[in-house]
Amino acid sequence: MRSFTDLFIRHPVLAAVVNLAIVLVGWRSLATLPVQQYPNIQSSAVVINTVYYGASAEAVRGFLTTPIERAVSAISGIDYLESTSRAGISTVTIHLKLNQNSTAALAEVTARLQQVRSELPAEAEPPQVEVQRADRPYASFYLSFSSKQRDIPAITDWLSRTLQPQLAT
Repeated sequence: MRSFTDLFIRHPVLAAVVNLAIVLVGWRSLATLPVQQYPNIQSSAVVINTVYYGASAEAVRGFLTTPIERAVSAISGIDYLESTSRAGISTVTIHLKLNQNSTAALAEVTARLQQVRSELPAEAEPPQVEVQRADRPYASFYLSFSSKQRDIPAITDWLSRTLQPQLAT
């Protein structure tokens, strides 16, 4: 039985024609292939700020941040949640997955906050919700770390002491 290459060895003109056809198809594809230096990627976050005058950071965490996180954590399209509790102020940031509809997420967050409003202290201001969009093209990437020898606090400590300063420069 003859091999595939024997056909091209016996017919060199056929080999040249096939090669030329491959080059022409590739050249045509290259000319029509859409390429963007910065592809259109929408990255956005929904930020919830709630003020509770006179409350300690621990009280803000327990009475504001935790109930709000619980209420909004099941919203579709969330990449991850981030929260900060300071004396008198709770900030919950909902980072949406790339190209998620931020208007729909804002409506869903507002509806969830209306449901949880009765659980928040009466002295607290109503939660203020805003959408932050990345209006300019930028590069974004995600890093994930795990270890079989270290626990999560040890990994976090190593990342903040060693890797973060190197990435910042």
